[in-house]
Amino acid sequence: MSRKTDHTDTSGLENFLQPIVAQFGCDLEETSIIPVGKQRILRVLVDRDGGINLDDVAEVTRALSKALDERDIMGQSRYTLEVSSPGVDRPLTLPRHWRRNITRLVAVTLVNGQKLTGRIKTASDEAAELDVKGKLRSVAYGDVEKAKVQIEFNRPAGNDEEEEAPADGTVEEN
Repeated sequence: MSRKTDHTDTSGLENFLQPIVAQFGCDLEETSIIPVGKQRILRVLVDRDGGINLDDVAEVTRALSKALDERDIMGQSRYTLEVSSPGVDRPLTLPRHWRRNITRLVAVTLVNGQKLTGRIKTASDEAAELDVKGKLRSVAYGDVEKAKVQIEFNRPAGNDEEEEAPADGTVEEN
């Protein structure tokens, strides 16, 4: 028996969606239901190690849409399904967020109020190692109040694992 959900409870919905998203090697990062007039928007954020591209999002979207239609978990009210990946402004709250951003510059506020900015060198299940002004600093996740990736328009060379765009001007999705 499927449990219908309203705009405030997403735990049952997340439990339903998570295994579907996992079939594609992805993590369900966030689910929200936003009321818009008489309709709703079901927003689902997915990600995985190595990133996610538009083809991946399309596959996950089709699978989620089919499963939601079959189980009628959203009830009879109209809704729009939006599936995307988290943006760079997502806070780093889980070890996998830190791991996925190795080589990126992050601004960190510790629970003691101290602020630091450094480049993520490594990330384990308990802590990340940051290069802060040329010195390595271990930061335990339990000591972090807030952490966000900093947008860099001129990242130092050698810090991306992505290939350069082809010289003919075409862009390939990763």
